[in-house]
Amino acid sequence: MVRSDHKKILVIAGEASGDLHGGRVIENLLRLDPQIRVYAVGGEALRQAGAQILVDSSELAVVGITEVIGRMGKIIRRFFELKGFIKKTGLSLLILIDFPDFNLAVANVARKVGIPILYYISPQVWAWRPGRVRKIARRIDKMAVILPFEVPIYERAGVSVEFVGHPLLDSIPCQGPENLPPINKERGTPQIVLLPGSRTHEVQSLLPEMLEACSILFKKYPKARFTIAAASTIRIEDLESMVRSSPVETRLVKGQTYRAIHEADLAIVASGTATLETALLGKPMVILYRVSPISYWVGRALVNVQCIGLVNIVAGKRIIPELLQDEACGKRIAEEALRILEDEAYRQSMIRELQEVGRRLGSPGASERVARLAVAMMRSPSAFPACHGSAAGWPKGAG
Repeated sequence: MVRSDHKKILVIAGEASGDLHGGRVIENLLRLDPQIRVYAVGGEALRQAGAQILVDSSELAVVGITEVIGRMGKIIRRFFELKGFIKKTGLSLLILIDFPDFNLAVANVARKVGIPILYYISPQVWAWRPGRVRKIARRIDKMAVILPFEVPIYERAGVSVEFVGHPLLDSIPCQGPENLPPINKERGTPQIVLLPGSRTHEVQSLLPEMLEACSILFKKYPKARFTIAAASTIRIEDLESMVRSSPVETRLVKGQTYRAIHEADLAIVASGTATLETALLGKPMVILYRVSPISYWVGRALVNVQCIGLVNIVAGKRIIPELLQDEACGKRIAEEALRILEDEAYRQSMIRELQEVGRRLGSPGASERVARLAVAMMRSPSAFPACHGSAAGWPKGAG
């Protein structure tokens, strides 16, 4: 067992998926050294893992420019509270998980007081604002990335980087086509799962359209069964009030997302980590994305990727249909869902592509690898020097 002398760690995970992955890292870390004290910005997963929650991540989790503006006052207050905590606590390590704008600002504070910084789950510099790599090179000691194509991006910039595999592989077995028999059309009971997102405004925008699609599908398949899998950050009571007005009977579950996906023939999924979860379970899906018009048009001007869904980005091509903005409506969702339900060749082709996505994501054990990196950094911070000054090999003026 590593002796810690009560080393202190701060973990910052701004969203539901980061909270889940952070919780697994802390579980592994405390197995290596139960004496470490862990503080966190996070949610229930980090709390259950043994962290003392300083700020609940639900206060900070927003997406889109106009959405951030509405929360800016609270976000700024929490930032200054954390700044004071970092300066007075004597941390041995700061672990940042995704949530880039907030986390890179916190990293600047920690860097000035000499705290080693491990960044787990990279900002999407391959998609937009690539100049952030230079900021990362100045502020971060070690990047632990979960997508294989991220490694050369950081290596070119002189950042110490390690591919640890995708954390979802720790809990989700990849499913091959042989595990997914054709839908029994004679029985006429397709099971459809809805994953409307982990942010309240996202759910409010997408769930009504998902339910409208269910109404259309129900006319074709009157014995179809529908399940809504709620994220840990969403209250069941809020979903109940939205479902009440739907003419279709819908089951609500929380804490059973993987089981609900596994039992389904088709998933209708808000863009985000849930698309990879669904992919690893081998389930065909339709991806939805909707933000405010201003956020969308600004994003279109800045983002340098052809696809929105993570599963398509990892695949390197569009293997899953994506419905964006006004296209993410009940009629179009139902059309794409019906194609998957009724065209077996199309469905099986999609399943085979999903299997390949699983292979690209590496092998299980990401959380343990990150925990061991954290222990190594606390043992020998000087072995992980941050790159100060310009990032090597990065074009001047980028970003």
